[in-house]
Amino acid sequence: MIDRPAVDPALFPLDPETVFLNHGSFGSCPLAVLEHQQDIRQRLESQPVQFFQRDLEPMLDEARASLGDFIGVNGDDLVYVANATAGVNTVLRSLDFEPGDELLVSNHEYNACRNAIHYAAEKRGATVVTIEIPFPVDSEEAVVEAVMAQVTDKTRLLLIDHVTSQTGIVLPIKTIIDKLAEHGIDTLVDGAHAPGMIPLDVNSLGATYYTGNCHKWICAPKSSGFLYVRRDRQGAIRPLTISHGANSPRTDRSRFQIEFGWMGTRDPSSSLSVPYAIKYMESLLPGGWPEIMERNRQLALAGRAAIWKTLNTPSPAPDSMIGSLGSIPIADSKLTEPYQPLKYLDHWQKPLIERYNIEVPIMIWPQHPKRLVRISAQVYNELPQYERLAIALKELYDD
Repeated sequence: MIDRPAVDPALFPLDPETVFLNHGSFGSCPLAVLEHQQDIRQRLESQPVQFFQRDLEPMLDEARASLGDFIGVNGDDLVYVANATAGVNTVLRSLDFEPGDELLVSNHEYNACRNAIHYAAEKRGATVVTIEIPFPVDSEEAVVEAVMAQVTDKTRLLLIDHVTSQTGIVLPIKTIIDKLAEHGIDTLVDGAHAPGMIPLDVNSLGATYYTGNCHKWICAPKSSGFLYVRRDRQGAIRPLTISHGANSPRTDRSRFQIEFGWMGTRDPSSSLSVPYAIKYMESLLPGGWPEIMERNRQLALAGRAAIWKTLNTPSPAPDSMIGSLGSIPIADSKLTEPYQPLKYLDHWQKPLIERYNIEVPIMIWPQHPKRLVRISAQVYNELPQYERLAIALKELYDD
């Protein structure tokens, strides 16, 4: 059933007066998971030396093993980082690109990560080549064709979303990775939205590097991202913070784990809470994670249909390319310049939150004055909320 929440919304600390349709940006962590995190913090503060010097490493090992089981990798091949942007930066800063190398990135890539790849290219004298993936898009084949059209004998790396942030589509990552591997090209997958949204088996994808967030669809606390590096590439990847592990004499684990395992004093409670978040969310519905993913997908499909039918716009992507996000092109902005205030992405967000109590992103894409509205679907959402949004948008059209 999608016409009512799958679980009691009170399990999450969200403002009950706000229609929250933007889980995709920052997620929301259930109260029970936050309480678990606080227990870890209390343990840390009660005996910090015991916690950091003797307890932390085996606790992180367990947390990595649990996450590895969930995303389909060996826990020894992944490390916790603050977020997917940090994961992307970690890989790009570690690789020794050369002048003349071409680095591919799509026009759908998250802006922070686009900035990261441009920075890395500029530092090494490499060139960034942008892949123009169409949106609206009518098939996965169109995406694959757009990627392969930019591949040359100078191509060194592809950075690509698994689920695009602005346009909310699930890309055919497996096909793309396989085709690039035939040319000896590595792939860095920005999987910020994938864990907990879609079934994920990173090993079977074959990506050289894969980074993602646990604070979004897994609903873990903030600052719980991860980075997977294929074992044959781990020797080259160094953390953004070089610390004691750089000259550690230890030989009982990989240098990869030694360096990433300690990057200075920080609060590791978010990463250590990931296993609890996975189990807690799984317990919310009888069918566990498969039911959560499918229910959220069906709600996103129904929600975007309610909007495009009300606004009389065509579907921008086939159902097969939708997870728990849905983006719909809306009327061009009537402003002569892009909206500037940082607290809103677009001038329509102000009336949406202040007049209708709806929190939803309206984004400039691909450039001003073109815009999208992007909805998210999580277990606390229900179809009437998207119908309310559709009516609000229609009224803004008519203002």
